[in-house]
Amino acid sequence: MKTNAHDLSKPQTLKHYLRLVLTGFAMGAADIVPGVSGGTMAFILGVYSNLLDAIKSFNMDAIRMLFGLRFKDLIDHVSLRFLLALGAGLFAAILLLSSFLSATMDDPGGRILLFAFFFGLVLASILTIGVKVRWTVVSALTFIVGAVIAFVIVNIVPAEADHSAPALFVSGMIAITAMILPGISGSFMLLILGQYDFVLTAVSNRDLPPVIYVGLGAVVGIIAFSRVLSYLLSHYYNRTVALLVGFMAGSLWKIYPWKRCVSSDLDRHLHERCLLEQNIAPDTGSETFAVALTLLIVGFLLVNLLDHLQSRENPIFRLFLK
Repeated sequence: MKTNAHDLSKPQTLKHYLRLVLTGFAMGAADIVPGVSGGTMAFILGVYSNLLDAIKSFNMDAIRMLFGLRFKDLIDHVSLRFLLALGAGLFAAILLLSSFLSATMDDPGGRILLFAFFFGLVLASILTIGVKVRWTVVSALTFIVGAVIAFVIVNIVPAEADHSAPALFVSGMIAITAMILPGISGSFMLLILGQYDFVLTAVSNRDLPPVIYVGLGAVVGIIAFSRVLSYLLSHYYNRTVALLVGFMAGSLWKIYPWKRCVSSDLDRHLHERCLLEQNIAPDTGSETFAVALTLLIVGFLLVNLLDHLQSRENPIFRLFLK
C-alpha cells in the first residue's frame, strides 16, 4: 500500500490529475454496485493512505486558516487539489453510471458479467496487497477476523426503512464508514438499511434533498472514521492491512457472480427484490459463462498489471517478466 503517494497527494502535472480523476471514477463505479467497495479501488490504485490523510486534515488548523483568509495555506493543508480531482471522478461515475449499473443489476445476465469483472478485481487485490503483509500468527488471526466480519455483514437480510431526513443522514454516516473500508460495500450497507433503491432512484432522478441528507451524513461519518483508521494504519500497520485484506476476502461471497434467489419481496416500485441469495455452480453451457470468465480474468490481470507498473514486484507478472 506504500506507493508514490507524494506525487498524488500534491498533484502537479496533467498526468497526476488524470490519474486521480480516473481513480475517483473507478471508486464511484464500484460504490454504486452493492457488494463492491470504493475503498478497494482506492487500495488497488494506490491512493488509500493519501485519501485518509487528506480527509483527516479537515481539523481545527484548517478552520483557523479559513477564518484567517489564508486560502493558499488551506489548499495545501487539506490537499484540496487531490480531493477535487478524486471527487470529480467519483461524482462523474455516480452521475453517469447510476442508471446504467442499476439497469445492469436488474438484468440477470448483465449482473453476472458485472460481478465477474469485480470478482476478478477484488480477488487480485487480495493477492497484491496480501503479499505485502508480514504474516505472523497475529496478522493471520486478524485476517480471519476481518473475513468473518465481512462474511456476516454481506449475508445480513436487507430491512425496510423510512426515508426521513434523520434516517438518511444516519444511513449516510454508516454507508461512508463502510465505503472507506476495502471489501465492505457502502452501497450494500444502504441496501441492508433499506435505503439503496430510494437513494439510487433519487440520484437518477436528480432529486436533491435525499441526496443532500445522505451526503451530509457521509461528510460527518468520513471525517470521524478516517481519523480512527489513519491512527490504526500509523500504529498497527501490519495488523490493520491484514484486517482490511480479510474484509476483502469475506466480501468475495457477496460478489460471486453465479447465484440463485431463495427469498424475495417487492420494493417500493412493486418490483421483485431478492433478499437472500445462494451461490451456485455456473452453467458452463450458458451464453454468458465464457464472457463472464473472460471478464473475471481481465479484471484479475488488470489489477496485477497496475500493481506491477507501480511496484515492479507483482507476484503474477514476475513469473513471466524475469
